[in-house]
Amino acid sequence: MCGEVADRLLDSEGRTEFQSHLRGLSLTEFGKTSLEAVLEADSPEERGWAVGEALAESLLTAIYGVQWPWNMERDKRHPGASLPGADIVGFLPSGPGFRLALGEVKTSAESAWPPQVMYGRSGLVHQIDTLATHLGIICQLMKWLLPRCKGTRFETAFNSAAEAYFNSGHREATLFGVLIRETPANEMDLKTRGISLGDALAAPASCVLIGVYLPHQISDLPARTKRRSQI
Repeated sequence: MCGEVADRLLDSEGRTEFQSHLRGLSLTEFGKTSLEAVLEADSPEERGWAVGEALAESLLTAIYGVQWPWNMERDKRHPGASLPGADIVGFLPSGPGFRLALGEVKTSAESAWPPQVMYGRSGLVHQIDTLATHLGIICQLMKWLLPRCKGTRFETAFNSAAEAYFNSGHREATLFGVLIRETPANEMDLKTRGISLGDALAAPASCVLIGVYLPHQISDLPARTKRRSQI
């Protein structure tokens, strides 16, 4: 929580590059003071669901080796913004190449099983269905990915994943659904949906649903990225 999750939440790599570039400008002493005031005003994300997304990405990297070519934090136009589209956009190693890794992350403090975040137009169920069938969404996500990969070490992964997706007739992709809760574990959160997706998706498409059950409140997640001794 205080290591990789915190780094993803704060976009430590991008933040360091940003600060170094601005501090390298030709500034007067007054300009340097003004710059530091701006940098000190760069406050970290304080919402539980944002930490949940960083936690989900860290878990998918550790368990499946998913690679993230870009940190979504860099695209936010104002503090606390929620970006449209998929929460999970990356590349999953597959044989000698890669496949698209797309998906959604939901956090819930609700006590019911399954929680409301699983349903409705903004729920996990509908959004996974959309990623599986809506080619317009896929086009937008790939359009978003390309300029962030082109000319970088991720360009080969992008090309490999895109070729696999098109050559398979829109099937070579893995959809991830991650549900983060503060309740005891209960397979009923995901079991019914998993069976339904298993019947609906055709190989080589695949879907992985993951339930993460925390021993503390979701509202405490932001603080736990700062308190290593209490984890």
